[in-house]
Amino acid sequence: MAKDVISINGEERVVREDTAKAYRGVNWALISIAAFILIAALMFFSGVLTNIIWDPQPGTAPPAERHEGP
Repeated sequence: MAKDVISINGEERVVREDTAKAYRGVNWALISIAAFILIAALMFFSGVLTNIIWDPQPGTAPPAERHEGP
């Protein structure tokens, strides 16, 4: 049976190859989920900041474009 070396908390351990692949797979899954959350948060906050910065305030439109009732 094939053996492989993985590092856990700085300690190298010799484990079976399938165990090492599963360990690396879990690490990649966690990194992928964290990256997805980070990218989604950056997109959300960039949209929020864009709306805060570029959204015109009420009453700043020229008088011809104001809609103040019927």
